[in-house]
Amino acid sequence: MSLINTQIKPFKATAYHAGKFIDVSDETLKGKWSVLMFYPADFTFVCPTELEDLAEQQPEFAKLGVEVYGVSTDTHFAHKAWHDTSDAIKKVNYPLIGDPTGTLSRNFEVMIEEEGLALRGTFVINPEGQIKVLEVHDNGIGRDATELLRKVKAAKYVAEHPGQVCPAKWTEGAATLTPSLDLVGKI
Repeated sequence: MSLINTQIKPFKATAYHAGKFIDVSDETLKGKWSVLMFYPADFTFVCPTELEDLAEQQPEFAKLGVEVYGVSTDTHFAHKAWHDTSDAIKKVNYPLIGDPTGTLSRNFEVMIEEEGLALRGTFVINPEGQIKVLEVHDNGIGRDATELLRKVKAAKYVAEHPGQVCPAKWTEGAATLTPSLDLVGKI
């Protein structure tokens, strides 16, 4: 069964953010759009490229009122150490959530049990706490924050414009569709 449109499960975790350890929970996410980006581990190879890419796009997410979180099965202490030693991770200005028990990774069905690591999973969550976008793939394949930003804009557009849908490659300001009997067989 897909997690799309399901309510996120309750959780409590500690994150490293802006030189501090902060508490994050399912309640923290409610009332705003959020992105959770799971990655396998700190001090690895593809992960810092993804987190740096997301950090570069984070101001665009912020303009949309979207909060971004990185999540791995490392501790918040490891996140701090990684932030202090990696030039790429020093650019990260969003919380890095520690999930050493794997609870959050299991809640979002991205845990690789035999490795104790998360798959590369990206989740867009609406203000009501429902998962609206999810992407999960093999750990050798890095993600693109620009494409994620496009998906967030589409999810927000559909939420704000009931009855409208965004076609393939839709970008902000482009035409949308209104599903109806008149469109059947005409696209």
